[in-house]
Amino acid sequence: MHKASIVFRRELKSYFNVPIAWLFIVIFNLAISIFFFFVQQFFALDRADLRPYFSLLPLFFTILVPALTMKMWAEEKKQGTYEMLMTMPFSEFDLVIGKFLAAFVLLLIAIASTVFIPITMFLFGYFDPGQIFAQYIGIFLFAAACSAIGQYVSANTKSQISAFVVTMILLIILNIFSQIPLWFNMTGKIADVINWLSVNYHYNSFAKGVLDSRDALYFLIITTGFLYATMQKLYLGRWR
Repeated sequence: MHKASIVFRRELKSYFNVPIAWLFIVIFNLAISIFFFFVQQFFALDRADLRPYFSLLPLFFTILVPALTMKMWAEEKKQGTYEMLMTMPFSEFDLVIGKFLAAFVLLLIAIASTVFIPITMFLFGYFDPGQIFAQYIGIFLFAAACSAIGQYVSANTKSQISAFVVTMILLIILNIFSQIPLWFNMTGKIADVINWLSVNYHYNSFAKGVLDSRDALYFLIITTGFLYATMQKLYLGRWR
């Protein structure tokens, strides 16, 4: 893990050396706050429920995470540093995990910066701390899965714009899968399979404040699966 930590520090530093990290955190907080307080009109709802707030987060991550991950490998290829990385004494595991952790930590910082909203809400009513804890666990897992998907797409494209668009489309598809059984009035095992594939279906349990190990396992499978696929992509790329 020592070499992975070197890659992690390099990548995290690259985010904060330019305005991208700060812009990401500021835009994320402004957008989610405006939608929650003004578009959804939280105070007009007159109930102590943060579910609408946490239900918004996947929507914003669908747009913001691709903007964060598109540079992971596409920029390396554009700047000509991809080949140099492949010749350095780093394994595919070191490179992929290091880059993944850098993006994930930045997302964690952005998510942690929203904690003032639940804290402020305690002034207006009682909120179940256990429920809020489950909701944050859910968005952490969702962020990890999005980061892994974004890195995989970036590793398979040469253009940052292409990486952004493809990642966003893929995240949108994975989010709306749970709507397909409703649109076509589907039931039974087919509907169950389609729902299982939807990230939104599994995240909804966390958004309701429910900690379900099956939903957590789903996000871990998605995250590790796409990280492994990225490692395989890099491994095969060394021999081409």
